[in-house]
Amino acid sequence: MDKTRLGIGLVIGVLVVQTLACLVWSPDATLTGIGLAFNAVAAVSAGLFVRRGGRAAWVVAGWCAGFFGWHVAGLGELAGWWTTGMDAAFLVASQYQVSVVYQAVMATAAGFAVHLLLPRR
Repeated sequence: MDKTRLGIGLVIGVLVVQTLACLVWSPDATLTGIGLAFNAVAAVSAGLFVRRGGRAAWVVAGWCAGFFGWHVAGLGELAGWWTTGMDAAFLVASQYQVSVVYQAVMATAAGFAVHLLLPRR
C-alpha cells in the first residue's frame, strides 16, 4: 500500500469517526452543525483528491492539519495545559478518560494523514 492510499484511508477514518462523534455525543446543536459542515467539506476535498490525483493534495493535507490542530487543542484543554473555554466541545460521552483517549487518537491519525499526504518531489 502506498503512502497516498494509506493517507486517504486515514482521512476517511478520521471523517467517519468525527461525524459519528458529532452525531452521537455532541452536547449542542450548533456544534453538531458546525462539525458536520466541516466534515462534509473535508469529505468533498478528499473525494476530489481521490478522483484528480495530486492536484488536490495540499487542500486535503490542509484539512487534516486543521483537524490535527483541533484535536490537539482539545487534548490540551482536557489535560489542563491551557484553557479555551470550549471544554464541552471536546468531551465525548461526558467522560473525561474516554475524551482524552479520543482526542489523542484523532490528533495522531490526522497528524499521520498530513505527513502521508503532503506532496513530495
